[in-house]
Amino acid sequence: MTTLKARLHDDLTLAIKAHDKLRSSTLRLTLTAIQKEEVAGTAARELSDVEVEKIIAREAKKRREAAEAFDKGGRTDSAERERAEGEVLADYLPKPLTDAELTELVAAAVAEAKEAGAEGPRAMGAVMKIVNPKVAGRADGGRVAAAVKKLLA
Repeated sequence: MTTLKARLHDDLTLAIKAHDKLRSSTLRLTLTAIQKEEVAGTAARELSDVEVEKIIAREAKKRREAAEAFDKGGRTDSAERERAEGEVLADYLPKPLTDAELTELVAAAVAEAKEAGAEGPRAMGAVMKIVNPKVAGRADGGRVAAAVKKLLA
């Protein structure tokens, strides 16, 4: 069992013992998503920590989107619960990049792409290819794309 998945299991046990319904239900849903991913395909397999982290990030994104939808629908109680679940999942994700850190990484990627001959707005794909592995899991793709567009303009 990977260390991140083991940590989720241990934290689930603690949450159940502490009668923390929010944390235990969120961790159960996340572990179920991980388990589904492990048995998907032709053969069952053990996921790496990186793969588990991607699933947690996907689950956190679902919570953010659901909270926005509930807010638009006027269901603030449901939106608050989704946000709370997102905060539980945030504990298992790497610290997000600040705007300054993101701009610095993107500027370095733009410089690297320009050395390779990419210029102007057409260089967007080349820059994204360079910067995405560096920010993986630490910044939303839309935020990265906006930073790249801003520096290429």
